[in-house]
Amino acid sequence: MTKLLEWLLGVSVVAAVWALVSFDLLDLSLPQTYREVAWPMPPYLLVSFGCYSLATVGYRLATFNDCDEAAKELLEQIQEAKVDLKKRGLKM
Repeated sequence: MTKLLEWLLGVSVVAAVWALVSFDLLDLSLPQTYREVAWPMPPYLLVSFGCYSLATVGYRLATFNDCDEAAKELLEQIQEAKVDLKKRGLKM
């Protein structure tokens, strides 16, 4: 199962439970306080997901590893390319 399908399944389950509680589709005779709590849930969950996403991106950015060996290799390749282009007559 791909991540997209996992997320869609999760959102669908949450949306179905929210609709059942909010609109009392199964005539469960839930107390009014459940409906009052359920109504603002979608914006709350959206804001929570946004905060989680920002925190995840921030953490991954803060713990990003530098690749010193790859940087040196890339600089060497750039120097080789410059020398090769000068041999071929390109003026920089």
